[in-house]
Amino acid sequence: MELDLQDKLIDAHVHLWTDDTEAYPFAPGTGLSDLWLPHCTPQDHAEVSQSFGRVRMNLVQITWYGLDHQYILDLIAKTPDQFVGTGIVPAYSDVGLPRPDHTMVALSQGGIYAFRVRGGGGKPGWLDHEGHERMFQAGANHNLALSFLMGLDDLPDLDRMCQRYPDTPVILDHFCAVGAKETIEDEQISALCNMARHRRVMVKVGPFHARGKRLRPFLDLLPLLQHVVEAFGPQRCMWESDTGGPIIPADPVTDYQAAVALIRDHADFLSDSDKLQILYKTAEDFFFNRQAIE
Repeated sequence: MELDLQDKLIDAHVHLWTDDTEAYPFAPGTGLSDLWLPHCTPQDHAEVSQSFGRVRMNLVQITWYGLDHQYILDLIAKTPDQFVGTGIVPAYSDVGLPRPDHTMVALSQGGIYAFRVRGGGGKPGWLDHEGHERMFQAGANHNLALSFLMGLDDLPDLDRMCQRYPDTPVILDHFCAVGAKETIEDEQISALCNMARHRRVMVKVGPFHARGKRLRPFLDLLPLLQHVVEAFGPQRCMWESDTGGPIIPADPVTDYQAAVALIRDHADFLSDSDKLQILYKTAEDFFFNRQAIE
């Protein structure tokens, strides 16, 4: 019998923005030609995901709003049982900004519980900065995740920081770029799975339409999914669609359904409870079932 996901699914990685630039202006220098789509609103997402009912989402701050989080903060404030957020806080800047750890805690009061960090392009020591240390410490103190957009070349520095700050929640976005190219090497999978030794590291599994061969029903990604879930456990894996992301699905509605079906219908190595854990419970446990921030 098919698993019941109606009004339960959590999409752990969604980019939303509106074309109402008077209410929510883009950062200076951002033009319409920079946008991947004219708009991507909750209504747009609902049209894509409608077969699953009311989908809860982690809204990842889109870069053309810069450091202004007002759009996702307003969405969260209006419907806090459906939306949470991942913000952008620079670890350092050559202009005067509030300390990153203070900003993390302030934004968390509005339902933003993770903060995106871009990788260093494989440069050794890219996390060696006081601002990053403060962010890791704030994450540990307040159960706020650092969500990394990076490749495998950046893992050595992150591995070192996870050893120094074992209580900091860390999320590896998009399989840590494994599968971004059509060929997936065993060494890549091993490098990613090696991070499972850090108990607070989680992985977003997806977006399936932008990994491997990129052809529905995405069965070529099952070995990668199996290795990652076996290494991290389903309780540290959360499904994501990357709706609103830079790689637009060929058929958004069909691809969304197929991405869920890969786990629900084709991942025979998972129990039903494992599938539910990945498709909503892991994200629910971290993002929605939270204790008060200290």
